[in-house]
Amino acid sequence: MAGPTDLSTVQGNLPGALTTFVGRRREVAEIRRLLSEARLVTLTGVGGVGKTRLALEAAFAARTGFADGVWLADLASVPDPSEVAGTVAMALGGLDLGIRPVADHLSSYLSGRQVLLVLDNCEHVIDACAGLVQSLLSSAPGLRILATSRHMLAIPAERLVTVHPLPQTDAVDLLRDRAAAVGPKFQVTDRNWSACARLCRELDGLPLAIELAAARLRTLTVEQVADRLEDRFGLLTSGNRLGPPRQRSLRAMIDYSYELCGPAEQLLWHRLSVFSGSFSLDAAEGVCSGDGMAPSDVMDLLDRLVNQSIVLATDKQGRHARYQLLEAIREYGRERLAESGEEQLLRRRHRDFFLALAQHIDGDWCGPRQAENMARLRAEHGNLRSALRYRADPRATLALAAALRFHWVLGGLLGEGRRQLEHALTAAPEPTPARADGLICGAWVALCQGDHAVTERWLTEAEKLGDDLGLPSVKAWAETLRASLATRQERWAEARALAEAALPAQRALQDGPGEIYALLVLGLLRILLRDPRATQTCQETLAAAEAHGDLMGRGYALWLLGWDAWVRGDLEAGTRFARSSLDTGRGFHDYLGTAQELELLACLSADGGHHNRAARLLGAATAVLRELGTEIAAVNPYAARSRRECEKAVVRALGPQAYGAAFDEGARHSTPAQAIDYGLGSDDTGTGVDTAPDTATNPLTHRENQVAALVAQGKSNQQIASALALSPRTAEFHIKNILAKLAFGSRAQIAAWWTGNHSSAS
Repeated sequence: MAGPTDLSTVQGNLPGALTTFVGRRREVAEIRRLLSEARLVTLTGVGGVGKTRLALEAAFAARTGFADGVWLADLASVPDPSEVAGTVAMALGGLDLGIRPVADHLSSYLSGRQVLLVLDNCEHVIDACAGLVQSLLSSAPGLRILATSRHMLAIPAERLVTVHPLPQTDAVDLLRDRAAAVGPKFQVTDRNWSACARLCRELDGLPLAIELAAARLRTLTVEQVADRLEDRFGLLTSGNRLGPPRQRSLRAMIDYSYELCGPAEQLLWHRLSVFSGSFSLDAAEGVCSGDGMAPSDVMDLLDRLVNQSIVLATDKQGRHARYQLLEAIREYGRERLAESGEEQLLRRRHRDFFLALAQHIDGDWCGPRQAENMARLRAEHGNLRSALRYRADPRATLALAAALRFHWVLGGLLGEGRRQLEHALTAAPEPTPARADGLICGAWVALCQGDHAVTERWLTEAEKLGDDLGLPSVKAWAETLRASLATRQERWAEARALAEAALPAQRALQDGPGEIYALLVLGLLRILLRDPRATQTCQETLAAAEAHGDLMGRGYALWLLGWDAWVRGDLEAGTRFARSSLDTGRGFHDYLGTAQELELLACLSADGGHHNRAARLLGAATAVLRELGTEIAAVNPYAARSRRECEKAVVRALGPQAYGAAFDEGARHSTPAQAIDYGLGSDDTGTGVDTAPDTATNPLTHRENQVAALVAQGKSNQQIASALALSPRTAEFHIKNILAKLAFGSRAQIAAWWTGNHSSAS
């Protein structure tokens, strides 16, 4: 039975299948049946029996029954029970912004949703999983959970499915399929069928063991592999190896695969086991090289381990491929690493690599790779957690926690960032520059959470340290954050003085993010105070963001300009800026920014008499914020007041029933990507750009249609950017997307396609 290959229409995060799914049709059907009757189904069985793959196949088959998607949380690399809830929150795409426990946030997030949650590899954190599952099921009636574990969760209403090894026919089919993938000439014939069956029987029908054996059939015959495996079983028996027979057969196969690796391949296998979850090639080179292995050797050795099914290539679609060890393989590698005496050395190298990566991204935040860097930090979240757990050097841990400031604040991980910073600050109390940076980062996180008391306390200590150690950057950031805090508390005179002092200090330091943040605070303050310099300050903010190449900062600057225009009564300019701000946020996964931009668009629409549109935008903004477990009042009290006035006006204009219907329609778009497309695709834009009809044959978004229309008019990237209030880089990004979606190779093809569609629509 072929596995899933295209998940583009499925809401959730199930990975695409890299190999064919063989057999187990009855098990898939039984799991689907149980999921329709029970709210918790747990697949149990020995390691290597195929629980994960079966769960993914069953989840994919059941996906149409869950309106809010099917989501996978892999717990294999989570050693600390306290991290289970946070890992599930990350997997769901929900963020961790608040001060309340993550489990409470998850309960609110899942309440009212129809979700299938796959919890994979629960056995080593079984108690934490059981507690979380019971809590979530009691608060979210539309939730179903499919778990995999070597042990049952032992909570009420759990239904168990014991996953047995493959029967002989399916086992041989799996051997044939996997062997053909590594050596196309291999075939199961009448002559070798009995040897194939004997090999699968010796391996107890365990899929992982069979896949490892199949990798050897590129260079050995099936008879040779079976004979050598028999020798391995004799060695295990004579050594009195403990454990159930099937676990011994898997161990035998892993031992055998290990012995067939060369010394350099074995060494890399040991060292790769230090990673948590997936890893990139540059990480493997940076962490695993040295002491007998040159960086230039790692790629070739990694390729050999992939070919032997020791390492999986998990993502070949992005710019950088990522790799992963299956948990049984990783555990084996960790044992060998501990035996080698290199474990602490490798953990330190791992920490040092990710500290350097975090500091590089922090120092290079502004620039064309900003979105890519944010995505990289999210992809490395498991490794960053692991690096933060290596606490042999508390000051280095604190430096890492502080260097991840954009990951915590702009990546929507305020709750986890707060916990990591609190722990690191407690462990490293010495008055060092790292502590000063950690205090500034912690104050920013606490400010975004609305915890003003902690913000004040950490800023006070940071300021003293900055003065004692002569750190002007600490003083500048402290003034900037104090200005923002005073603005939120409506202490206007103090806020004005702090903001006007912080800006020149940040500029003197040539700190791009610092200057942009100081300008955002000052611009917001001047808008609120109706200062005649407000528009100029907002324009300076946009100019600074573009000069520094800060695309995310540019989006916030455009939002500020839109708000300023709205306050001045210029609805056309306000709408243009707000839409451009929303468009700039593509690819950043920025829930807060997206929600604020949608609410500004709603206010502009309501003032322009487009009440139905305003109601739908309010619905989308509310849905995005609900994903975070927060509301606009917690993060932007000024926007909250505007929203309340807008909502009252729209309800008066439409009536409660029509307002509710429009609001609910907008609320169906709850992720930043969905909400951005929805917000930009709603009604006329006022740009004067005619767009192609929205037909079943048109895969482009509303904004991409606008860009295509201007391409058809012969406009350059610069002219398109100017017409739509975009940066040239954003215009280029849209054109690349259009070319990819339409499978075109030139702008001329875009122009011809758009003209043809537009003419036929006319």
